[in-house]
Amino acid sequence: MTQQTAPRAIIPADATDCHMHVFGDLDLYPPAAQRSYTPLPASLAEYEAMCAIVGLRRNVFVSASAYGPDNRCMLDAMRTRGALCRGVAVIDDATTDAELAEMNALGVRGVRVNAATFGVTDPAAIAAELTRTIARVSPLGWHVQIFAGLAMLEALHDTLAQSAVPIVIDHMGLPRADLGLDQPGFANVLKLLSLGHCWVKVSGTYRVSVSTSDFSDATPYARALIAANPARCVWGSDWPHTGAHKQSFQSGPPTIAYRPLDDGVLLDLLADATDAATFKRVLVDNPAMLYGF
Repeated sequence: MTQQTAPRAIIPADATDCHMHVFGDLDLYPPAAQRSYTPLPASLAEYEAMCAIVGLRRNVFVSASAYGPDNRCMLDAMRTRGALCRGVAVIDDATTDAELAEMNALGVRGVRVNAATFGVTDPAAIAAELTRTIARVSPLGWHVQIFAGLAMLEALHDTLAQSAVPIVIDHMGLPRADLGLDQPGFANVLKLLSLGHCWVKVSGTYRVSVSTSDFSDATPYARALIAANPARCVWGSDWPHTGAHKQSFQSGPPTIAYRPLDDGVLLDLLADATDAATFKRVLVDNPAMLYGF
């Protein structure tokens, strides 16, 4: 893993990383047959070592797409972390109510719907999946997290705006830093934030940036989202920073490398987009509200 440094910013107590993954031994936690990449191990112990350096205390596990609806790797990590963590699961029609109840008891508080990783381009298909998922999680008081680009989010506006459960948008909605704040679809994310039940993860700055080293070109997007509704923004490291991946049907899912990123630097990018009070709000107060810490 990459050498980590303490951020320049003063990190508040109970700072929360709201988007990260763990990857276990492939023999114990085999990836799904339908996946876009094959992960290398990235352990909870390695993650906790990073947190100790940069000042993070709480975390939200997101079950990685490589595992499909098999949440065992995440749930085992949650059992280890206990009250310091929450989780976002992946489910399908085969997931039972008993499994949902068990996950709820462990601290799962949401379900992820993923259009971006698998290149889904049909809004009707994603809208139908969202509708089914909202119905499943509503009795539990969970939220639905959606990973999709700006065009898909705009096509899904009505479904997201009318949701009976909170909606959490991954990675700022994946704008492109070189296309400007007025690029198609970004205003829609700002509008969704204004509704009150929609949240955004100010995360994945290196996915938004077009730079390979300095991701500060993503800061205007983080700043705009936070300004639109500072009470509905949370932050995530996206550890261990999976590299770009796209399934090749000739050679199968590639084994990916992790991007060599310093999470202290990523925290400083958030600090650069906020004042001190909002920095604490995004790292502590908002996660406590959304995830029930």
